[in-house]
Amino acid sequence: MLPGDDRAARRVLLVCLAAGATTLLDQAVLNIAVPSMRQSLGATGADVQWIVAGYSLAFGLALVPGGSLGDLHGRKRLFMAGVAVFLAAGVTAATGGGPVTLIGARLVQGAAAGLVNSQVIATIQDVFHGVDRGRALGLYAVTGGVATALGPPLGGALVAGLGPGTGWRCCLLLSGPCAVLTLALGARWLPPPRRTARDSRLDLLGLGLLCGCTLALMVPFIRTPDSGGEALLWAIAVCVLAAVLAAHQRLRVRRGRPPLVHPTLTSSKPYALGTAVAMAQFGSSLAAFLVLTVFLQDGLGLSALLTAAVTLPGAVGMGISSALAWRLVRRIGPRTVSVGLTLGIGAALAGVAVALWAPTPMLPAALAGTQLMSGAAGGLTVSPNQTQVLQHAPAEAAGVGGGILQMAQRIAAAICLSAVPAVYLHVASGPPGGSHARAGYALASCVCAGLLAAGLLLSLLRHAATPPGPSAAASTNRTVVVPRSKETT
Repeated sequence: MLPGDDRAARRVLLVCLAAGATTLLDQAVLNIAVPSMRQSLGATGADVQWIVAGYSLAFGLALVPGGSLGDLHGRKRLFMAGVAVFLAAGVTAATGGGPVTLIGARLVQGAAAGLVNSQVIATIQDVFHGVDRGRALGLYAVTGGVATALGPPLGGALVAGLGPGTGWRCCLLLSGPCAVLTLALGARWLPPPRRTARDSRLDLLGLGLLCGCTLALMVPFIRTPDSGGEALLWAIAVCVLAAVLAAHQRLRVRRGRPPLVHPTLTSSKPYALGTAVAMAQFGSSLAAFLVLTVFLQDGLGLSALLTAAVTLPGAVGMGISSALAWRLVRRIGPRTVSVGLTLGIGAALAGVAVALWAPTPMLPAALAGTQLMSGAAGGLTVSPNQTQVLQHAPAEAAGVGGGILQMAQRIAAAICLSAVPAVYLHVASGPPGGSHARAGYALASCVCAGLLAAGLLLSLLRHAATPPGPSAAASTNRTVVVPRSKETT
């Protein structure tokens, strides 16, 4: 059952879920079609890296500007524009004749997806409160998990049925009908634009500095630097831009101008610690999924469809636990996140044991079991943690608060998707099914368990830093409000 007693609120949530499914399915379905796409286009390894990773890079860069613009000018127009651009860029990518066209289209599509998702998170914050907000975020997480899980088998089926030349293009068009449906539902059901920020002046310099800092932080992990000196230059650029951004924000506050990042966010330890928890969980889960798919296909020689079957229980576990997590939140409150992280550590260590000692014929089934456990852990962690983090974002900075949270997750993903698979590839070598691949997967799983352990420590610190007060469970009787005010100009 959808959260909330208001039919209009439920319709708004359906639009948000459709947008999340559209943007996340597009990325998941393409990953399985990369080999055929590379062969069809004659793309180089660097081209493929930018086609796949450029989407995430542009996604991360658009989150905070999108959230800020939504706070200043209302969310509906930006949501509709983002979905429309996403659809047009997807068609361009699917019909493009070369790698350059595809890279450009994917960058635009990623930026549009970031613009859409920043409005989605902020809209959920505007419409839902208390436990209803947690349940709405849980359904959003379930939708993302299901879309991510369905992407590989759908992509594999399209490539196998239509051939490598046509299959990858149809993979890029698969999200098109979803985007059209999202546009139709959004035009009808989203509330009119309503400005939530008190000051309509946009901090353009702050946005530029933040985007530059994010770019300098993510690019070295998406495109491996040619030398240690180049990596050092990127690191220096990050430090300089971050220092200038911090000084610029303090100067705007002293002059009485609204900073890009609301002072409540920068001064809130629970917000900062919760964001760090989200980074650890998000980076670990994405890296673990990537390493698992590489291990199953390259290490064990399984097909893409069998690999998808092994990973599917993770989506099932996440869907069930996300739907039930709000019940646990009512009982134990913020400790639900710590329970989920502990279960995730157990799942990662179970994967280590399975990789080292399970017989080869039993490996796929045993790893499917660990995926079920890992998915359940994610369901108990993601939406309760998001709810706890975003409750520290004031209404006038809901978009920026949600954008910073998602941007931090994207940065963690870029780092972990580069570092953890490198650990696996460094150890795994030799023929399929060999012990080296098992050892590589076990070591990579230990790294993921360590990331989750760091997240668990941060979660405990966040709980200690949170001042006593009414928990989310106490907010169950708050009224769910859908803004219906006239458009603010």
